[in-house]
Amino acid sequence: MNDKAPIVLVHGAWGGAWIWRRVLAPLRAAGHDVHAVTLTGDGERAHLMSGAIGLHTHIDDVLGLIRAEELRDVVLVGHSYGGMVITGVSDALLAQDAGALQRLVYIDAQVPLPGESWSSLHSAEMVAQRTALAAEHGGALPPADPALFGIEGADRDWLLRCQVPHPFGPYREALPYDAARLASVPRSYVACTEPVFATALVHHQRVRTMAGWKMVEMRTGHCPMVTAPKELVALLLAA
Repeated sequence: MNDKAPIVLVHGAWGGAWIWRRVLAPLRAAGHDVHAVTLTGDGERAHLMSGAIGLHTHIDDVLGLIRAEELRDVVLVGHSYGGMVITGVSDALLAQDAGALQRLVYIDAQVPLPGESWSSLHSAEMVAQRTALAAEHGGALPPADPALFGIEGADRDWLLRCQVPHPFGPYREALPYDAARLASVPRSYVACTEPVFATALVHHQRVRTMAGWKMVEMRTGHCPMVTAPKELVALLLAA
């Protein structure tokens, strides 16, 4: 096992590589090769927003980085919606190379079962509401107020400046994958509990009932890379 494994960080909806800013330097100082991906249509790639963007596009974004950088034995980290992405990435990588991944880390993230989508665990009312909202905003979901994640003051202002609408295509795109294949890789889940983000809570509950997971809690909100970066770095290094 490589104790200085490369780390690939995948942000959630409305984010970008920028949201990992506070954890990059300490992870690199610990000797890791760290890469933060920006998914198509988000962050500095917002100019590529298109109705053609789907979950598969974002999976390809991460696969492209891993292949271009010739990374192996990777610790793959996904935050929030990024849990959908790293699940698909892992399935594709492991189908070709059983040694491609060292560990998966889900940070307050979605943990889909095979064939589920981002919206699968949402109520019919929420799905209808988000569908209508995306239609009003040119096929994209407008950013949530960071206050919903327990972020206030200067940090809230920072996120409000940097967040961009997220492509709507991935919202209802199902993700088929081989569950047994992913079960071969050690998996950690970081549950953020103060405050609990409602749409993440169902995934906390799911993981607690599943075998093969190492689960830890952080007493902070949904975006610990913003609100508790030192603690998050310690957890990632321990993983």
